[in-house]
Amino acid sequence: MTTTAITHISSLVTNDPALGDGSPLGLVENAAVVIEDDRVAWVGPTAAVPAADTVHDAEGRALIPGFVDSHSHLVFAGDRTAEFNARMSGRGYTAGGIRTTVAATRSASDAELEANLVRHLREALRQGTTTFETKSGYGLTVADEARALRIAAAHTEEVTYLGAHIVPPDHADDPAAYVDLVTGEMLRACAPYARWVDVFCEKGAFDGDQARAVLTAGKAMGLIPRIHANQLSFGPGVQLGVELGAASADHCTHLTDADVDALANSETVATLLPGAEFSTRAQWPDARRLLDAGATVALSTDCNPGSSYTSSMPFCIALAVRDMRMTPDEALWSATAGGARALRRTDIGTVTPGARADLALLDAPSHVHLAYRPGVPLVSAVWHKGRRVV
Repeated sequence: MTTTAITHISSLVTNDPALGDGSPLGLVENAAVVIEDDRVAWVGPTAAVPAADTVHDAEGRALIPGFVDSHSHLVFAGDRTAEFNARMSGRGYTAGGIRTTVAATRSASDAELEANLVRHLREALRQGTTTFETKSGYGLTVADEARALRIAAAHTEEVTYLGAHIVPPDHADDPAAYVDLVTGEMLRACAPYARWVDVFCEKGAFDGDQARAVLTAGKAMGLIPRIHANQLSFGPGVQLGVELGAASADHCTHLTDADVDALANSETVATLLPGAEFSTRAQWPDARRLLDAGATVALSTDCNPGSSYTSSMPFCIALAVRDMRMTPDEALWSATAGGARALRRTDIGTVTPGARADLALLDAPSHVHLAYRPGVPLVSAVWHKGRRVV
């Protein structure tokens, strides 16, 4: 057993009201944390910190849980700069751009896909992300979807089968046959590598009946549902996700009152992805409406090469505060504990005894600076599973 103490923390976010000031963030001032191997062993005031093998002096900086990015698409190849440039010049976003990445991903080698994945993971880690989920969805053949998940599973336990991302061009004339493939041979090849099953329930992708078939088949194979829901238009996605016990409904931009009520009265987390709205100039999700109704909200990057090419959780926090009517406290909770809820994890997203020691030290006295100083690289140190990695 080795121990590390982080001392003289100006403001510690524990996400446990019982440990701190009684707020959802459970703030502890003038705090210290002791790490034992890969776990948090002790939290309290610096004046009472137990002896440890090594000591890191935070020198009055804030410490927060590592970010939990519960929605990303990182197994891909190619570049969609031209599409982004055209969109910023006036062309609207539709789901069709995904096909460009599908072609590039199919052509890439395993080594190229893995190198690109690792590059983005390192980029995210430098910005404080210690847990991430990632999906397939850019191969859309049995072999390409299975290899995407196999590559992802070597780097994270939070792997999602998204064979139902779009109907690929080679099945454009027979979408039903593609759904049969996704729920049959492709699912059998992919399920061993995945924890989750997902579907893009949207006009131009998969309708409610098709989405139901995909998620039901995934559940029968032991995968837990999550769903891309209500991003581009009103639709059945949120209601379907709640009905099938999805861990999260992601995007949630176009919601009826019934959709909001369904989320508020279920364990399905509303995962909001402000990077997508920023990159497509689309309508912002109304986080305030969801929060006021009692829904659990997570924030994530949706990092992908087409509609949200950012790996920065701090950037998404700043967007959520500025444009989605969240408070800085709510945005940070949603980017840490909220993401953990969306992944049905209790060992991450908090700084509490027994939790995994995933921590981010900010070069600032308070977590509020994440929104107060947008675009500034404030993460100065990161511990992942108890080991300092940044």
